[in-house]
Amino acid sequence: MVTEQLERVYHGLGEMQKLAAGVGDLKKVLSNVKTRGIWGETQLGTLLEQFLSPEQYLANAQVKENSGERVEFAIRLPGRGEEAEVLLPIDAKFPQEDYDRLVQAAESSDSAAVDAAVNALLARVRQSAQVISEKYINPPRTTDFALLFLPTEGLYAEVLRRPGFFDLVQRECRVILVGPTTLTAILNALQMGFRTLAIEKRSSEVWQVLGAVRKEFSKYGEVVNKLKKQLETASNTIDNLSTRTRAMNRKLQGVEMLPEEKAEAMLQLSALPDNGSDEDTDSEEQASI
Repeated sequence: MVTEQLERVYHGLGEMQKLAAGVGDLKKVLSNVKTRGIWGETQLGTLLEQFLSPEQYLANAQVKENSGERVEFAIRLPGRGEEAEVLLPIDAKFPQEDYDRLVQAAESSDSAAVDAAVNALLARVRQSAQVISEKYINPPRTTDFALLFLPTEGLYAEVLRRPGFFDLVQRECRVILVGPTTLTAILNALQMGFRTLAIEKRSSEVWQVLGAVRKEFSKYGEVVNKLKKQLETASNTIDNLSTRTRAMNRKLQGVEMLPEEKAEAMLQLSALPDNGSDEDTDSEEQASI
């Protein structure tokens, strides 16, 4: 039993070593500034893809004419005109080194190092917000504010923990700091707004269709009245024909009827095709008479 337990312990240590190696590889990947930027951009794109349709946002959007600067993503908001649109710039930033120094200082209970790391982190975030404001805010092509996306909730919580920093960045740089949860709430609200706008647009189209139908319905009433008059005229004609038929039948009651063969020979009806219908024959006879 002791041997079996030791084997299990050795097996568990091997799994822990593999896990530690994987964590080390992930740390190496995230230590690269470019790789961290790509990871933050990918996470931002995933959130936009989950809550918005492809035509509601742009990737690598150009917000200034004759400029090579492109924001990572921009949400397409409806403008005042029917064809105009306003872009809401969103850029992802991931100051991992400053956040790691803050975590290490907090774990070592070094208050001076914690203060220094916090100041460095806030300065980095503020600098990123200033860059976003200078490069990507361009009214009326864009909104008069932009969003700075912090990819992790821990980083976003550390920034919000400092009193007045959120309002300072928003007031000076016109940039709103958002984390994954906050951005999800914003995108959900925007999606509801897009749906409401689509319903209003569809309602106006339906109202226009009803107006057109109302105009055509008045013409339809005129056609119905005309058809009614024509049917009444046809009915009066049929009544007159029935009256004349009855009058002729009364006059012909005193006339002796000839046998069928003699009548056909006299009226030359034998050469006509026989359709097998007595009603048609009677009609033809009456017409001949």
